[in-house]
Amino acid sequence: MATDSEDLTEFAEQIADQVRSFLISVRDIAAQPDEDGVDEGLASLPYLLLEVSQLLLAGGRLGAFEDFVPEERFESDAGPDPDLDAMRDRLAVLFEGLDEYAEVFDPYAAPPEITVNRLSDDLTAIATDLVHGLAHYEEGRVVEALWWWQFSYVSTWGAAASAVLRAIQSLIAHDRLEPAHDAETEATDRELVEVAEEAVQRR
Repeated sequence: MATDSEDLTEFAEQIADQVRSFLISVRDIAAQPDEDGVDEGLASLPYLLLEVSQLLLAGGRLGAFEDFVPEERFESDAGPDPDLDAMRDRLAVLFEGLDEYAEVFDPYAAPPEITVNRLSDDLTAIATDLVHGLAHYEEGRVVEALWWWQFSYVSTWGAAASAVLRAIQSLIAHDRLEPAHDAETEATDRELVEVAEEAVQRR
């Protein structure tokens, strides 16, 4: 897909806006305070579903373009990548009990390999890739930013974001489609089972 310089600049701005939106959302979710009785991890899933879906749309647009070629043979120094370990740790706490999920690493491998991933690790890895390209963009290296986002989408963060999206969709489906069982409901269920067992024994 060919494009002129003006279109390329506008396209890069749109991708950068989506990258910023994703990074802000993930950081905000990770920074949520703990509240007794509130499952913040579960409550954040709809927002993550939206942001990851939008990010994958941006990735699909990058993938639809012909390969971007940086102006320089070697990648310009984008500076040190930010330390996101604190964000990773906070996400791991936030998603305690939900963090680990199973994923098919390569659906075309024979046989397919099942891996165990973590939402906290994958979200942080995606953010690391994105923020590296954003550093290029904010320094005015538009083509280099697009090259990095496109390359890392194909090689790393595209697959990670797709896996995260499937995991989040599964969590939301379980939360909304499976009946809630509070202590009172569970006690009632036990009573019904006991009554049924007594009725069987009396026959």
